[in-house]
Amino acid sequence: MPSIVIAQGGGPTAVINQTLAGAVIAARRHDPSLRILGARHGVRGLTRGDLVDLTALSESELERLARTPNSGLGSTRDKPDPAYCQTILQALEKLDARGFIYIGGNDTAGTLDLLRQQSTGSCSFVHAPKTIDNDLTENDHVPGFISAAAFVANAFVSMDLDFRAMPGIYVAIVMGRHAGFLSAAAAGWQQAPEDAPHLIYTPEKPFSVEQFLNDVDAVYTRVGRCIVSMSEGVQDESGRPLAEALAAGSVERDAHGNVQLTGGDLGMEIQRALKQRFPKARARVDTLGYLPRGYLGIIDETDAKEAFEAGAFAAQSAFTGSGSVVLHYDGKHVSPRIVALDKVAGRTRHMPNGFFAGSNAISDEGRAYFRRLLPPRPDIFTPFV
Repeated sequence: MPSIVIAQGGGPTAVINQTLAGAVIAARRHDPSLRILGARHGVRGLTRGDLVDLTALSESELERLARTPNSGLGSTRDKPDPAYCQTILQALEKLDARGFIYIGGNDTAGTLDLLRQQSTGSCSFVHAPKTIDNDLTENDHVPGFISAAAFVANAFVSMDLDFRAMPGIYVAIVMGRHAGFLSAAAAGWQQAPEDAPHLIYTPEKPFSVEQFLNDVDAVYTRVGRCIVSMSEGVQDESGRPLAEALAAGSVERDAHGNVQLTGGDLGMEIQRALKQRFPKARARVDTLGYLPRGYLGIIDETDAKEAFEAGAFAAQSAFTGSGSVVLHYDGKHVSPRIVALDKVAGRTRHMPNGFFAGSNAISDEGRAYFRRLLPPRPDIFTPFV
């Protein structure tokens, strides 16, 4: 019996299962005779025959699945070499797969492009977008980002209130390996110049611990507190991730060659530097870590809707050919489109220069972008202090 195979790759998000559910429903409606199979833990499960039959899931079960954060099928960061690709293609052929839909980021798109290049069969390869880093080219924004950005924006309003009540210095290390969209989203709810975050550091701009301390000193002196959003992927002047420099040679990399960033190690170094420079100040560094990317308490409705639509569009596209689904914004509406895989595979979208106001602040253009995506800021009372 012919089939459609779906898998999930890379880090989970709050809405990745919306994309899965959308793909299942659309594929089932297009051709009720198809088997719809989910590969557990991405291409690894596909090669091992570790599959789950999604064909007969009821509408209510799919709705529950869609509302559940984190990858329902499990995930992987495996990067197939040519031999691995052949094993995957053989597995797809054995399943009589008419389409392989892989939900993930740019590394996932890269895997699909490799498979497409090596395939001699009729199976199509469709990438459905997902990443909280928001760094997929050709996309206005990416499913999973809005929910994570809302978590970050909420966190910084909360910390700003905390440090208005008890002044001091606060730094949050936010996920973001190559692009700083998530860290910069902390500025999306700023209403006045003294609102947090007062400083933002992303991988797009060179970072120096010494300059960071001077920046904090200036804000702390002027405002009486300093709240900082810092990407875990901040880079030194030579372009090397600071977390890698701090690792002193003991660097771990994943199958795609990405440095295994440890926001905790970076946070400890920043905490140490703050204590040395400001020994009498209340100073705290937190690593938000995995919390923003699949947090059950903040799942944005728009994010969920767009993720579902991206999955449905991916399934529909699988019947006509290979490609990567992208979210296009025409100035009024967001809609899914299909582009060639090589326009997304292995590429990284960075924050535009126009989003920055210097090396540690976000411009009006940048804030307008995040405000367009974020839900309204909570209506809270202006503190007396």
